Amino acid sequence: MATERITPVDLPEPRYEYGADDHVFVELAEEMSFTANFKAMAITQQVAERDIDGVVENCPANASYMLRIDPEIIHPDDLIAELKEIESEIDLENYEWETRIIDVPVLFEDPWTHETLMEFRERHQDPDGTDLEYSAELNGFDGVESFIDAFVGAPHLVTMVGFVPGLPWCFQMVPRNQQLEVPKYVEPRTDTPSRAVGFGGAFSVIYPVQGAGGYQLYGRTPIEVLDTEQTLPDFRDSMVFPNPGDILNYRRIDREEYDAIREEVKAGTYEYNYGEVRFSPEEFFESPAEYNERLMEVVE
Repeated sequence: MATERITPVDLPEPRYEYGADDHVFVELAEEMSFTANFKAMAITQQVAERDIDGVVENCPANASYMLRIDPEIIHPDDLIAELKEIESEIDLENYEWETRIIDVPVLFEDPWTHETLMEFRERHQDPDGTDLEYSAELNGFDGVESFIDAFVGAPHLVTMVGFVPGLPWCFQMVPRNQQLEVPKYVEPRTDTPSRAVGFGGAFSVIYPVQGAGGYQLYGRTPIEVLDTEQTLPDFRDSMVFPNPGDILNYRRIDREEYDAIREEVKAGTYEYNYGEVRFSPEEFFESPAEYNERLMEVVE
């Protein structure tokens, strides 16, 4: 298992589309894969580095990306021509980028998400169990504890941020045959606690604010991913902390640590535990388990 590698996939030709008058959308693949996501990040990083005049926003996604432009400054066709040039120059095997390994403490089976998931049981595939029990059984684990072990056993890559402001979508950094997968609720909930850690399809998420949701609920983190007032030290440059390309290390904590961290957050003194690394897709593909272990050393 430890020596299993990830084989990069062959991607189709990108599909370039206009989005009204002021957006360009590029689909790199219909299916999520590390190759497609890494390519989306590499291209959008190069767009940012070139500081192309007329590009207003730059948004990588799971297997695509979208740019908002000022059409008075740059014509979409001119931008598409430059994007094709960037795409042709990128060699993922030799491409690397600076990223962050971020410690994310999680109180699994917490009282708040448990109350919510039990309130909406009639909308779930398994009305008699919990979301963790359902996920464990569906993925062939002998119980909740072993399922959580697998969930926190490898880091999760932030593949995109969106759907609601500040919500990180994360894909676990393991070979496809080890990916955990669960469907969303049969019918979405009308309520989800803020900072709930959820899972749907093959993506983990952290709900930045209270609201509707359909992902399975596993726990709650005491830390914020969205700070609209930018009062916490790590939010001084942006109201959103996780960025595409960041790597989250979900870590089990108990109620005592959860409460202690919340006190720091409420006091405005909490600072994320994270370290910076240079990420190599080639080294990750070659030996994901060993490479993940090396990455995690910066937050231990």
